Amino acid sequence: MSNEYAFPHTIEHLHQPVTAGMTLRDYFAARVMQGLLATDIDCGPKYAQIIADNAYGLADAMLKARGQA
Repeated sequence: MSNEYAFPHTIEHLHQPVTAGMTLRDYFAARVMQGLLATDIDCGPKYAQIIADNAYGLADAMLKARGQA
């Protein structure tokens, strides 16, 4: 999967540039999860892993569509 950053920036730390931020995959998954949780689906704790897996599955599909997976 892509290790590209969603919002890349460089921080000068100890005179060495350090790139930090969330990956594009994590960003896509978070947005997918936000959309899923905004629906009427059961979001109880017993479904947490299923929801997270689906969010990352859709994020992976989005990366594939961009030619990055």
